[in-house]
Amino acid sequence: MHDFVVVGCGPAGSRFSRRAAEAGYDVLAFEQGEIGKPLACSGHVSTDLWDYTPDGARDRLLQNVVYGARFHLGSPRGAAPSDPRTNGHAPANVDSRRLDAGTYPFYKDEQISNVIDRVGLDNELADAAREAGADVREDHTVVGVEERRDRVRVEVTGPDGVETHEARMVAGCDGPKSRVRRELDMPEPDELLHGVLGFSDEDDDTDFVDVHLTVPDFFAWRIPRGDAGVEYGLATPPSADVRERFDRFVADYGVETDHRCSGLIPVGPPDSVTSDRAFLIGDAAAQTKPFTGGGILYGMTAADHAAREVDPRRPGSLADYERAWRDDLEREIELGHWLRRAYSLPEPVQRVGLRAFSGEIGVHMDRPTSLFSVDQLKSLLRG
Repeated sequence: MHDFVVVGCGPAGSRFSRRAAEAGYDVLAFEQGEIGKPLACSGHVSTDLWDYTPDGARDRLLQNVVYGARFHLGSPRGAAPSDPRTNGHAPANVDSRRLDAGTYPFYKDEQISNVIDRVGLDNELADAAREAGADVREDHTVVGVEERRDRVRVEVTGPDGVETHEARMVAGCDGPKSRVRRELDMPEPDELLHGVLGFSDEDDDTDFVDVHLTVPDFFAWRIPRGDAGVEYGLATPPSADVRERFDRFVADYGVETDHRCSGLIPVGPPDSVTSDRAFLIGDAAAQTKPFTGGGILYGMTAADHAAREVDPRRPGSLADYERAWRDDLEREIELGHWLRRAYSLPEPVQRVGLRAFSGEIGVHMDRPTSLFSVDQLKSLLRG
């Protein structure tokens, strides 16, 4: 019998598999298809990512560096994302609080974030889990999960047919529509957003991303990826016109995209992400940033807490995991909800807020609590 069966080998699942295997546990991990595919997640991440990856991963995965963001309240049409006034991380000889009507820049003198090969990241993390001793199997779909008094039975379909595996615990790292969560009747996330991504073949190594607060209840974005092209994205509550909205968004930029993909973005963790012998990590637990939908860092942070706290022979240790990840991330998520509410404020109010805070910043893109940091205060005083 295994110590852990891990369902899902995205960043959260692979990170937990690696850490649990390094701790000496017997780990069996399943991925429904090929690791990293289909792509359904942006490749824009904070620089903290590299603390969770194998040595040399940055050299293999990095596509571009980002020093700031331009927030737009109007249409992308005519936004001129390559406008030389806003290239570089410290716009010079212009009023940095407002470059054009409806455009507000935020920047640092150091890297804020990186753009990466997103499929490559999943493979790097899965390979690290294998090297640590985890048994990682692709093309295996979990179709049943049953909790018993002293174990969990997991039914899987793979290349050789139906398999049944037993473990002391199961880790559900299987995304927004988690099979583990559904099979064990665990609570659902507060909501699911619908995200759409598309990629153009433009060469763009500029170092600002563009954020458009023109999508109901969320936003759209443009991310330069160097010689890998440009990523365009949009997320909003599910509706019949999400793809039409995305088409209008990229049309306003005057480009065509291919390699389109879409997926669900969970927002708002439920009151509990554990049961008797199961626990959820990452998107399955809605451990995401409510103000961006990103979940890579939060998911891997929670994975580390799970690997440290959960003892498969002590079901009571699941409470330690609940407490640990919430102590670390819950306040960030709560503040993230407040930031997201600003997306739906009346435009005149948005303009006042963006004008007040635009310019040089001292915040961390994954930590809303950094809005109250000494670095942010210094940036405001300099402005």
